[in-house]
Amino acid sequence: MSSRFLVAAASVLGLSLAAMPAAPAKAEEGMWTFDNFPIQTVNDLYGTRIDQAWLDKVRGAAVRINGCSASLVSGQGLVLTNHHCVISCVNDLSDAQNDYVKNGWMPATREEERQCPGQTAEILTDIVDVTDRVLAAGEGLEGAAFVQARGAVQQAIQTENCNNDPKLTCQVISFYRGGRYALYKFRKYDDVRLAFAPEFQAAFFGGDPDNFNFPRYALDAGFLRLYENGRPVSTPNHLTWNANAPTEGEPVFVAGNPGSTSRLLTVSQLERLRDQTMPINLIQSSELRGRLQQYSFTSEEAGRISVDPIFGLENSFKVFYGQEQTLTDAAFMATKREQEAELRARVAADPALAQRIGDPWGDLTRIEAQAADLFLPYRQLEASAGQRSALYGFARTIVRASKERAKPVAERRAGYSDADLATLGRRLATVAPIETDLEQIYLTFWLSKTREYLTVDNADVQRLLGRESPEALASRLVEGTRLADPARRAELLAMTPEQLAASGDPLIEFVLRNDDVAQAVRASWEATVSGPTARAAEKVAQARFAAFGDNQYPDATFSLRLSYGQVKGWTYRGTEVPAFTYMGGLYERATGSQPFLLAEQFAAREADVNKQTVYDFVSTNDIIGGNSGSPVINARGEVIGAAFDGNIHSLGGAFGYDGELNRTVTVSTAAITEALRNVYRQPRLLEELGVE
Repeated sequence: MSSRFLVAAASVLGLSLAAMPAAPAKAEEGMWTFDNFPIQTVNDLYGTRIDQAWLDKVRGAAVRINGCSASLVSGQGLVLTNHHCVISCVNDLSDAQNDYVKNGWMPATREEERQCPGQTAEILTDIVDVTDRVLAAGEGLEGAAFVQARGAVQQAIQTENCNNDPKLTCQVISFYRGGRYALYKFRKYDDVRLAFAPEFQAAFFGGDPDNFNFPRYALDAGFLRLYENGRPVSTPNHLTWNANAPTEGEPVFVAGNPGSTSRLLTVSQLERLRDQTMPINLIQSSELRGRLQQYSFTSEEAGRISVDPIFGLENSFKVFYGQEQTLTDAAFMATKREQEAELRARVAADPALAQRIGDPWGDLTRIEAQAADLFLPYRQLEASAGQRSALYGFARTIVRASKERAKPVAERRAGYSDADLATLGRRLATVAPIETDLEQIYLTFWLSKTREYLTVDNADVQRLLGRESPEALASRLVEGTRLADPARRAELLAMTPEQLAASGDPLIEFVLRNDDVAQAVRASWEATVSGPTARAAEKVAQARFAAFGDNQYPDATFSLRLSYGQVKGWTYRGTEVPAFTYMGGLYERATGSQPFLLAEQFAAREADVNKQTVYDFVSTNDIIGGNSGSPVINARGEVIGAAFDGNIHSLGGAFGYDGELNRTVTVSTAAITEALRNVYRQPRLLEELGVE
């Protein structure tokens, strides 16, 4: 459910992935870019009349927010997304006296809408192919030099096109594992305010047992609003709100930002994912969840502030479990080997192509063997350093920015231009609550796991801990730092490395003491793994294009995509699962105990609710994590729901698509309208949405 829905396959859960083809997408499969959407295929399949103007309108109404997707639904900057995409904002606006997570956020007037700390919203305006320029930058280079050259040219393209304008975001995105590159240019909004959020229990009714399942009875919806210069943004290009439920078999489209898929990985890459990465992800997410749950029982306030972190970890654990089950399924891996063998045979049958690309599969096998040796130090000291600690993140960001700023501009790493540093300063100035108890849990967990995995006698571990225990060190760092104060962060960001060393901040000093080693580990990873992998993956992509043509969709990269499908249930082992649930089913499913406890206002106003209203529905759209909050749109370009989950079979999303079983789960605009009208009594929002 959630933006952490980084979904993978789970054949143990009933996926029939053995039928997945090596090349062109089957009907309803694919997360397509807007500049390569199969318009004619869709129109032929459904009898629709989708055209470029339709695509342009949908693209201009789609919104990317932090970790999630959303859409404009009024001319006054009103944005529809999922509740679980705004719960961190709801939590930030809450305190011990006002628990808006529990009670909902329902301002009576627009003037009472409050800014979500750190939230941004981006709307895609331009897509420009930059493949030739990016590929040329790496010619003749290997390893870290290759990575740095590619990073430098991408940074240059971004700077040239956004010209340091804080209202714009420019991002060069890799597609097809390096086969194509495109510049995505966005209009950016930094003032994003919370306009409405229901009670948490209404949004997440059924809790973890219902997560990745259907039927569902969840009002997983929330509204944000875009502001600029203190006023709501005028957004004439928005989706029209349709308060009617869809019908069985109706064509529907999902426009959003799927986070990450691994459908184009080679067998050797999948094997290391199975043997090394997934087991550690499972172990660590499970143990950290236990620590947070234990903490949540210590007080009512502890329970409040740990709701979102626990929810995220529970969601991640279920996803990782699905990933591991698939990657350990012999039939699934056999199919992947067959597909890879077919592609390699096609390359071998074309001598010119074979000479041009060589043997990238063999290269990747060797790279993965080296990656296995480097992975644990890289993960613990660099990639996952600090675990989820915001304070550690601030400290490392400040230290690295200071180091890079001291270099000539031409020698800085990508992401540290003067414009980037200015953006960084604005981000660090964001006021957001820091929960010190959680910070100590995160840092203690990271330090203890690093000591466990790398061993007590490891020199880098000894440098991290000195003579302190993980618990004592985490406590000293969190209690002693002033990085929770945005003003102090701004002061530290302006300092040189020498000034930082003399600042007296224990967390800054801790990062300074260990950062050279962490960056050396990263440099080794780039030289040995990420650089050579990028080079080999490009060649695999060239092989795919040569064998199957350009009519393919790329792996997900948290960039705007459009999927197509139809409203449709499914049948599994003789059991038919209908496409719809109804609001009356909520009351029938309620038991009076968690997680099937009615939200207070739903219970209080049961007599006012039209129980025949479609609540949630499923469709055959191909989505994955990052699609949370995506508008579900009918063929007329009207929004009819917000996607918030997949069914249990869709845990195959990272590795393949099964049209018989994979389903997107959506909260309907019909249910949102009914709740706004008869449960939460929000006439101003209904009027803005054009609902009588």
